[in-house]
Amino acid sequence: MASNSTKLGSSSSSEWTRGEDKMFERALAVYDTDTPDRWHNVARYMGGTKSVDEVRRHYQLLVRDVAQIESGGVPFHWYAAAPPPPTLQRDSPVLGTDAKYAQKVPTRNMEYE
Repeated sequence: MASNSTKLGSSSSSEWTRGEDKMFERALAVYDTDTPDRWHNVARYMGGTKSVDEVRRHYQLLVRDVAQIESGGVPFHWYAAAPPPPTLQRDSPVLGTDAKYAQKVPTRNMEYE
């Protein structure tokens, strides 16, 4: 029988589940850039499944990916079967103008229209 040297529930830094990514995003929101020992806190928030080095490395990859997306370096392809979505306008058929479904929006003085 082969021995398993990794902790139960842990995964390598290159293998993050969708749930771990969401937990990581929540941790980044809780522990912002001004937080002392940010990466230790983020790793602890992950429930012991990721090390400080793993969360720091994952953050660096996230920053790189976001920069590449924002610079237009990642092409976005529409599905061939569906046209691109229209720009949503307040009175567009997509949003509708039915009072039953109308969303109340605050005005400048925070009163609702």
